[in-house]
Amino acid sequence: MTLRKAKPQEAEILWDIRNQAIRHGCKTSYDADVIARWTPDLMPEHYRKMVIDYPFYVVEDEKGDIAATGYLDLDKHSLEAIFTLPSASGKGMATRIVEALINEARSRGITRLLLDSTPNARSFYHKLGFVTLGEKHHHSRMAGADLRCFEMAITL
Repeated sequence: MTLRKAKPQEAEILWDIRNQAIRHGCKTSYDADVIARWTPDLMPEHYRKMVIDYPFYVVEDEKGDIAATGYLDLDKHSLEAIFTLPSASGKGMATRIVEALINEARSRGITRLLLDSTPNARSFYHKLGFVTLGEKHHHSRMAGADLRCFEMAITL
């Protein structure tokens, strides 16, 4: 299991991991039609820009294939795009990503991180020390829906 920074030319792979994770992990939290709209196969170009502009980490599996992703939004001081391939779930990869992003934030003088968690991932973040600030609905233009989520935070 290797942790490293993502490369811009890997953006489509990262987008595919995102989609697979949402399609598998969120099916008990959101309607199928919402998930279908939220996970288009064609990657929006702004996703590559996030890989370029922010500390975007990946974890490779034992074969050297990317299996987990996540990045630190330096503007919002938030964790974003924490996704793991369904086949790699439960192997500690997302934990490695979150730990790396927390360390990245600390090295930049950030003292508090936020994130919006889907209902299915909330307990994962609790185990890592995040606390729930409240429930809200995030409007996704891509999904064309208000997605139920939990605003969470951790003090570093």
